[in-house]
Amino acid sequence: MNSSPITSSQTGIHEQLATLVARHLATPFRKPVTAYNRNAFDASIAAWRAAGSPPLILDTGCGVGLSSYNLAVEFPDHFVLGIDQSEDRLARNTHWSGPAPLNLYFVRADLVDYWRLLLEAGISPARQYLLYPNPWPKIGHVARRWQGHAVFPTIVALGGYIECRSNWHIYIEEFAAALNQAAAGKLDRVAASEAYTTAAPITPFERKYLASGHALWRCRVHVA
Repeated sequence: MNSSPITSSQTGIHEQLATLVARHLATPFRKPVTAYNRNAFDASIAAWRAAGSPPLILDTGCGVGLSSYNLAVEFPDHFVLGIDQSEDRLARNTHWSGPAPLNLYFVRADLVDYWRLLLEAGISPARQYLLYPNPWPKIGHVARRWQGHAVFPTIVALGGYIECRSNWHIYIEEFAAALNQAAAGKLDRVAASEAYTTAAPITPFERKYLASGHALWRCRVHVA
């Protein structure tokens, strides 16, 4: 099934993004963590430690988990946590045959809590992937995009290799701008949007967007 391209009346980086990022950097995020998310976090970290605490990969908003599976295959010496808040999506792991790799663990949790719990525990992932997050393309929804959300400084503080992909160019331009602002002096290069294509899509959305003729974009940096 073809996918419609993203439409928005926003034509460039949101004029309030820099103000939002500055506010979130200056103000601690004090939303209480739910017991459910803390329990899910504890179980996932126990699984990671039982595997010997190898370098950790976060596949955030992993949906049905195909991207997590592919990352676990690509990085066999890492431990992949595929995190999504939807039990239904996580249960639909029908995109591959056979058992999941031993270095893969799925977590049903709210990412806002999960990221903060990682930082609280002093656990730094080696790699973070944000693959095709909800773009929230309406102008008034900028604070719902990860780069405009109060949890963004936590993502940056966790560090490591960070890669975000989207089929909306503005989303990646904003993500790069927010990284340059929030991680100034800690990046291995200036964060920027770059065109991306692949013959081997690793998520259902990536496959669908490519089949529909969409241009894809990504931002990738290492944060110290």
